[in-house]
Amino acid sequence: MTVRTRFAPSPTGLLHVGNARAALFCWLYARRHAGEFMLRLDDTDVARSEEKFATAIEDDLAWLGLSIDLRARQSQRFERYDAVLADLKTRGLVYACYETPDELERKRKRQLARGLPPVYDRAALEMSDADRAALEAEGRSPHWRFKLSGATVEWVDLIRGEQKIETSSLSDPVLIRADGSYLYTLPSVIDDIDFAITHVVRGEDHVTNTATQVEIFKALGASIPAFAHFSLLQSADGGGLSKRLGVLSLQDLRDMGLEAMSVNSLIARLGSADPIEAFAALDPLIEGFDFGRLGRAPARFDVEELKRLNKKLMNELPLEAVADRLQGMGLEIDAVMWETIRGNLQSVHDAADYFAIINGAVKPEIAAEDAGYITAALSLLPDDPWSEATWGAWTEALKAETGRKGKSLFMPLRLALTGQAHGPEMQNLILQIGRDRVVKRLQGETG
Repeated sequence: MTVRTRFAPSPTGLLHVGNARAALFCWLYARRHAGEFMLRLDDTDVARSEEKFATAIEDDLAWLGLSIDLRARQSQRFERYDAVLADLKTRGLVYACYETPDELERKRKRQLARGLPPVYDRAALEMSDADRAALEAEGRSPHWRFKLSGATVEWVDLIRGEQKIETSSLSDPVLIRADGSYLYTLPSVIDDIDFAITHVVRGEDHVTNTATQVEIFKALGASIPAFAHFSLLQSADGGGLSKRLGVLSLQDLRDMGLEAMSVNSLIARLGSADPIEAFAALDPLIEGFDFGRLGRAPARFDVEELKRLNKKLMNELPLEAVADRLQGMGLEIDAVMWETIRGNLQSVHDAADYFAIINGAVKPEIAAEDAGYITAALSLLPDDPWSEATWGAWTEALKAETGRKGKSLFMPLRLALTGQAHGPEMQNLILQIGRDRVVKRLQGETG
């Protein structure tokens, strides 16, 4: 049996890190077992689905490095869903209901007030043909529900262990809205059957849905896939993640200059027993992926933690991993310059700041009390050619001449040459700046 997983987003907005975690888990599990990963766009809500979001989903998955083996769109499969629905209607497993949303809400409130669970009472099954005809004459259109068996649904979840849900405690799920559009439940089951999905990997908010879908699998005479329901991510303050929180969308993380592997490295390990590390490639994550390592407690996603992880990754990235992006930013950075600056980068965007320090017009910062010291530094500046030993020789001469040492020796030079209190090692940085610019900046000139 070929393992096949599917990631099934709705193209109604941008993907956020919670979506990315679902996609990554599906992909890692498939690759761990030499299987296949499917992207299925759940776009039955034609009014809200947009092509720009479908494209963005593909772009985000490509950015994360998650290759796609199969693709499908639910909007292209309505005939198939209609045929299955017709069969279920004929067998009496789907029935028409005419209550309006307001009427259903009033029913729920009455049941709660009586201390009863707010489960649909199946009143529609008691209606006569005349009753239904009268409602339709009033202009009402029915919504359609699947008739649950009332039995206990059990499965062994790959993350949560043994699960048991009494379907008698659930409302019969609505499959078709009154406007004729499909909800998620039926098309998802049909697709999982038709595309031979072996493992359904999704958030724990779908556990109850799984019970109803298992009954539909059985009604259609199909094999039931394995299920893995992972805990949901929370934001750093303990709230839920939403695609409306733009700062957490993958698009915004990408625009911030963060590395895809920083995102993968973090979300693959959040909520697991494994330590969070900065991986430069997906292979180690594939090799170590195991649903048994995931816990059931919610995990918190912190953008600041992602940035710290990104910095670690940046410190190790070779130039070829970022060369295209640097060129796209208009930065001509060679391997020596990259080696000089990468240890100080939070993200690839920061390279522009150091490129400007090296090649741009820097305004020196020279404190009044350091003016004489900087004059001495200029007089003792070694002639070309320079090497990695130049900085050490220069500062040793300055130390002997002025008696300064430590921070008072080095910091005035850094401020005069870069305008910054922190940055790459000066012994390497001055080689990039070059003697002519160093002279100009020691003279207090912008350059």
